[in-house]
Amino acid sequence: MSEHLDSLPDLDPGLTDAELAAALVRAAGDLALRMRQDGLDAERKTSVSDIVTAADKAAEAYVLAQLRRCRPDDGVFGEEGAQVPSASGRTWVIDPVDGTLNFFSGSSYWCSALALRGEAADSDADPESLLGAIYQPQEDKLWMGGDATPATLNGEALAGPADARLGLLGAATSIQPRWLEQPLSAMPWHAAAVQAASIRILGSGSCDLARVATGEIGVWFQHSCPQWDWLPGKAIVTAAGGSTATVEVNGLTWFAAGGTTAVREVVAALASARLG
Repeated sequence: MSEHLDSLPDLDPGLTDAELAAALVRAAGDLALRMRQDGLDAERKTSVSDIVTAADKAAEAYVLAQLRRCRPDDGVFGEEGAQVPSASGRTWVIDPVDGTLNFFSGSSYWCSALALRGEAADSDADPESLLGAIYQPQEDKLWMGGDATPATLNGEALAGPADARLGLLGAATSIQPRWLEQPLSAMPWHAAAVQAASIRILGSGSCDLARVATGEIGVWFQHSCPQWDWLPGKAIVTAAGGSTATVEVNGLTWFAAGGTTAVREVVAALASARLG
């Protein structure tokens, strides 16, 4: 791992936040891809499908080191354990490899993602997302967007999601088999899923959300998203003119993104399956 990290450049602290985020996700994604090409083993985290590789850890280590150099007062919160308290009221949220099972299996549908959030606790479900960056290395696609950053794909402006009814749209989602065994989660998911024109489960929430921002995917919903799976895409979808929402149903927080009408209908469908 060290030889891969040693080959990466130190970034200029004078970069804007957007420039820094773009450079970091590009470097993290390219590093992970090179390490995959050299061969990787995976460790199981919470389930057969929830794994971590040396590439996840190396990419997060690089992003952490550069943020400590370039933004020493900002906090850092990463999927693979990075946690630095904020002195500035801002925190960078790192997902070094989103879609790790896809990544490990040889698929191209994975990415490196990064968000900059405002003042919030790491446990907050849906804090403000100031900036998002998502990079899919094997397609060389970089999505950016935020409060002060236009929504773009490789520098080209995004039109954003269409404001259409859920029944006319394809919906991307994710739910693990063990959650489908439990009525508290399965019933809300089913209530929303059956209203869409089609369902896609593709394996990377950030890749899905980036495509919601481009209009390739009509709407997206999922429960229990950690900040690193939600905030990068949330910032980009919002910057593209889309809508995002959360709703509590049966003790779980569900997240949705897309056009205003579809998000409203997804939230209503999820809520219709409350028990008790």
